[in-house]
Amino acid sequence: MPPAKNRTRSYDPAKIRTAVLAQFGNVRQAVRTLTPEQLALPTRLGQWTVRDLGAHVTMAVETVSRNLDREEPAKAELTLLEWPFATAVRAADIDDGTRELAKANPDLDALYARTEERLTERLATAPGARLLATRTGAMNLADYLVTRTVELVVHTDDLNAAVPGLGIPYDRQALAACTRLLADALAVKAPGGSTEVRIPPYAVVQCVEGPRHTRGTPPNVVETDPLTWVRLATGRLAWTDALAEAKVSASGERADLQGLLPLMS
Repeated sequence: MPPAKNRTRSYDPAKIRTAVLAQFGNVRQAVRTLTPEQLALPTRLGQWTVRDLGAHVTMAVETVSRNLDREEPAKAELTLLEWPFATAVRAADIDDGTRELAKANPDLDALYARTEERLTERLATAPGARLLATRTGAMNLADYLVTRTVELVVHTDDLNAAVPGLGIPYDRQALAACTRLLADALAVKAPGGSTEVRIPPYAVVQCVEGPRHTRGTPPNVVETDPLTWVRLATGRLAWTDALAEAKVSASGERADLQGLLPLMS
């Protein structure tokens, strides 16, 4: 795992809490409209159906409430910029837990309602500095909520891709936080100043070893939109396909990010 030596971007805790609740609400409103046929559709996540994926979204959010109910750990073990690189080891457990949750909860809207009620209640009094014993490592609540924006935005996109016309909207603050965290993770994985990655309107980062750019137009520039970046960073879209489909522009000899992506999967 790359060391998180880059500066940590600051996030407004109140806005992040609101964004998590808003995006979860967006997903809930869409999931409650799905027909049995739509819930049985396949997704791009292995053998998960839309029902499995819908259940998993509640799991990703319920971890906040569940960890707040557990004893607070003695010290932090994971920083926000380390989190994207620490998730892969949990894939098998997540897969098993998701299938069990979906099977045990045929009424997804009731599951969403319980999850939303618990999250709202627990967040009302929990301080951002409160440490959580998450599966990836102990981290504070404020940082962990930023990671929930990644889970919510990524899986919103997965649901939209699986169900034609579903069109779940993205909360602006959630999409911004998700984009920024994944952009900063790239700068951690490939530290340097030779390449500028632009993801308007949310993020610009310098990365990749080589001559540092100081003024004027950088010699190596990558630019894309937020959702394309999220798909690239999480393995939903291949670098070569994004270039071929003109979803990303890359100029300069150090603008090829293929070997650095995905950042998490």
